[in-house]
Amino acid sequence: MKYTDNIVIVTGSGQGIGLAVATMYAAHGAHVIIAERSSETGEAAVRKINGAEATTGSASFVQTDVSEPQQIERLMQTVDARWGRLDVLINNAGLSVWESPYDLTVEAWDRILNTNLRSVFLASREAAKLMRRNGGGAIVNLASTRAHMSEPHSEAYAASKGGILALTHALSVSLGPDKIRVNTISPGWIENGDYTALRPQDHAQHPAGRVGTPDDIARACLFLTQKENDFITGTELVVDGGMTRKMIYEP
Repeated sequence: MKYTDNIVIVTGSGQGIGLAVATMYAAHGAHVIIAERSSETGEAAVRKINGAEATTGSASFVQTDVSEPQQIERLMQTVDARWGRLDVLINNAGLSVWESPYDLTVEAWDRILNTNLRSVFLASREAAKLMRRNGGGAIVNLASTRAHMSEPHSEAYAASKGGILALTHALSVSLGPDKIRVNTISPGWIENGDYTALRPQDHAQHPAGRVGTPDDIARACLFLTQKENDFITGTELVVDGGMTRKMIYEP
């Protein structure tokens, strides 16, 4: 998978899945824009990527809070002015809150939906304006298996991720004539912390035999955005080690 000279935006890429995705694109030759709200983590991500010996690409930081429409527009204007093109957009930025539906405020609901869902639409729309000028591109939206299954008190997060699934297939149809492909990845249990602290029973919940890592999602992104895979659009790729296919009964 070669992305030499490709311009790639990854939102929320200062840490976790987003950082892994950005790092892997840069390792395959892309110039990656770290679109991150925190200047501290964003700049640290750029230093890490640009300082890696195996990296054949590079990274730049553009501070962006995707919950603010004006900042999304500014991000795309900056990319256009500095690089003149955009090949790939990974809509990864998101946040969650676990609160009883009896207590969840309208303000908290709006903050989750604006960050997780509205931003995906706005970033995709503005990115598409750049992509269509250069013959197309690829967009990947990060949803979640929580779009299909839930724990208590996750209503806002689940709604935002379910909305991403519907938005993805709608955008794939609208943007298809401009040769812009739009797909979703729904991660399952992806461990961003201390992987060695996981228990055997955590891994055993997965038919694949292990909990996922951010690199699992990064590899899926690279697959979906390959130019050769131009027949894949409007779809959801569940990357969960088979966890949502395994029936689990309490002992």
